[in-house]
Amino acid sequence: MKFYIVDVFAESKYQGNQLAVLIPEGYIGQEEMQNIAKEINFSETTFIMSGLQTNGGYDVKIFTPDSEIPFAGHPTIGTAYVIQRFIEKDKNSEIKLNLKVGQVPVDFKDQNVWMTQNQPTFGTKIDVDTIAKTLQINTEDINAEYPVQTVSTGLPSIIVNLKTLDAVNRCKVAHQFYDEILEEVGNANLLVYTDETVNKKNDLHARVFMFTSGHLEDPATGSANGNLAGYLLKYNFFNSSEVNYTVEQGYPTGRQSLLNVIAQKTNDQFLIQVGGGIFVPAEGNWL
Repeated sequence: MKFYIVDVFAESKYQGNQLAVLIPEGYIGQEEMQNIAKEINFSETTFIMSGLQTNGGYDVKIFTPDSEIPFAGHPTIGTAYVIQRFIEKDKNSEIKLNLKVGQVPVDFKDQNVWMTQNQPTFGTKIDVDTIAKTLQINTEDINAEYPVQTVSTGLPSIIVNLKTLDAVNRCKVAHQFYDEILEEVGNANLLVYTDETVNKKNDLHARVFMFTSGHLEDPATGSANGNLAGYLLKYNFFNSSEVNYTVEQGYPTGRQSLLNVIAQKTNDQFLIQVGGGIFVPAEGNWL
């Protein structure tokens, strides 16, 4: 198999979120794909399972080191980039991926790669005391004007608005309490954000803590930021039904990341696009 190492939501090589994209030349079983994902041990590894299908998309599977998942942001964007650049040779400005959540379109424009996410669903609300205990911060650090709530455009996130950058930096997940939340809401990552930023040109600062083993914090999370966009529109965080903003993420992991978000809400319908830069530091053959 040919493989590529891809840095997604990055402004240069060795930033953003790492992804391995493999292109099997023939049949490959579920167990072998899972073993490869565990061997690589990135937060996600993808497999391009087909050429262009009659529905206009490519069949793609996404694995964490632990399991196959239906959707994730940086694997979607990174895999589409590999298809567009190395398989289609820059022929098309849109690539569609057939994922477990359905078909997801990815667009190439303005030197960024953009995915359009599914309609958000808004789920369980979690009380402030529980989430403060889970994050090991004070209840006063949480902005109670906005609910702590699960939101999903394919892969759920628990969204938490914190008042300050200092509060975001102090977050340290107590996993025994996080596990109790997951028993109630199902698998969901945990996204905390604030409008205080490290780089003043950016609009939000976020951290995302993962529910999968071995990857306690994600450097850049497209799906979670799509969930956040739906949440921000629902609760009118920017006092607008159309938003265009940037999110910095990944600073504590040593992999600084930048995500661009364009979204709008019309009645109860959402259009959410998350994009960023991509770099390919390596390619090779899987033996």
